[in-house]
Amino acid sequence: MKPGLSSTGLPEKSLLREPVRTIPGDAPGAPLSGTALCLSGGGYRAMLFHVGSIWRLFDSGMLTKLDRVSSVSGGSIAAGALAMAWAKLATASRSDRAAFEREVVAPIRRLARRTVDFRAIVLGCGVPGWAGRRVAGAYRRHLFGSATLQDLPDAPRFVFNATNMQSGVLWRFSKPYMADYRVGMVHKPTTSLATAVAASSAFPPVLSPVILRVDPRTVEAGEGADLHREPYTSRVVLSDGGVYDNLGLETAWKRHRTMLVSDAGGAFSAKPRPGGNAISHTMRVLLTIDNQVRSLRKRQLIDGIKARREHDGAYWSIGADIRDYPAPGALACDAARTRELAAWPTRLKRVADEVQERLINWGYAICDAAIRSYVDTSISAPPGFPYARGV
Repeated sequence: MKPGLSSTGLPEKSLLREPVRTIPGDAPGAPLSGTALCLSGGGYRAMLFHVGSIWRLFDSGMLTKLDRVSSVSGGSIAAGALAMAWAKLATASRSDRAAFEREVVAPIRRLARRTVDFRAIVLGCGVPGWAGRRVAGAYRRHLFGSATLQDLPDAPRFVFNATNMQSGVLWRFSKPYMADYRVGMVHKPTTSLATAVAASSAFPPVLSPVILRVDPRTVEAGEGADLHREPYTSRVVLSDGGVYDNLGLETAWKRHRTMLVSDAGGAFSAKPRPGGNAISHTMRVLLTIDNQVRSLRKRQLIDGIKARREHDGAYWSIGADIRDYPAPGALACDAARTRELAAWPTRLKRVADEVQERLINWGYAICDAAIRSYVDTSISAPPGFPYARGV
């Protein structure tokens, strides 16, 4: 779909309606400024696609202009790797592709060669929270080590979004605080980065929930915290951030003017025989609901950017056609090949090197077309893909 072609006919803020007056800087009516990058969910498919997009932001010079990175699910894995590498990237020249590949791409590709979800599902079957702990352990071993939220950079602000299944709203992890506006806020949390990313990427039902233990004495109530009591303040039951907001928009939309949104959500496919038994039918119903909610958020985003009343920026997706973007010199990407990538399963399952490179190349190319079309037309066209094989 071309950016800005659809209209919902809904008021601009009708979808992003979570009252966040207790979250610093996110109060209704707060002035919008700065730039946010939002990374969607989608398992390893999203993780690799987003790495390609981040790579293009790096060598175009736009990465250092970010004020916030808001992520969910597979996007949170990529965001976590970027956060870990931020200090080293800050001193690297934007022409130094080797530095970006070494500090961000290489760790992500090593993880993508491992299947994480199957073992977690099998060993955690029937034990609430066990699968999530297994995934957090894999992230700890292969990406984040002993890093906590206090090891994140001060700027840009990295926000890892999960869904609180008790309150039904977002639970956000960041360096200054972790919070749910209905439950309260913990200042300067020392939660491990691996746990935060595992909670954000706890795909339901197999990897969900991640159970977070909190000292209730550290949870500060705010206006609107109607659930500021135990067990809400001591045992937090979290699922994938995409359950609430698969684009990671919520924590950025109310604060930042320029929105850069990378969407690697899987395509919703038609199914002539959707299944008649209770389990398969229920799963299909849930997928349909999820697809509709994601579509509405996407349309609101595009309409908001097109109107340019409060927001500007660019949206790109794994299911887009690069020919719909007017930027001159866009990298050539065969639509049939990119549709294959959009249909890649939403799993934390090993991805062959060839497919890894194609996903990274595709994220790089479509991000380039989007930012040079709608954000900064003065950026030069890239000389080629990160990897020679194209998409």
